[in-house]
Amino acid sequence: MHGRVARYSYTGDADEIGRQAEEGLLPIFQSQPGFKAYSVVQVNGDIISFSAWDSADAAAAANTAAADWVAENLAGQIQLKESMIGEIIFSTTLGVSTLSGARA
Repeated sequence: MHGRVARYSYTGDADEIGRQAEEGLLPIFQSQPGFKAYSVVQVNGDIISFSAWDSADAAAAANTAAADWVAENLAGQIQLKESMIGEIIFSTTLGVSTLSGARA
């Protein structure tokens, strides 16, 4: 299983940006093959987006979908600082574990 992590700077209300992402980007992610989970966190003046996917290819497709959606819906409010895709080592929520070969 793979995760996509993106860090954005933003202006305005983080809660409102999160609401827009929940109403607009989440359904797009949910319609894509391999989708597992999506979370948005505010930390130290940035917004962090985390999504989980069945494969690195699915996570990469999410990168494109997120960039397109942000450009159309949040231009001027948030700016991508960095985006990364990597293998999820363990997750209590997603059932991924390092113990007993229980990786998803």
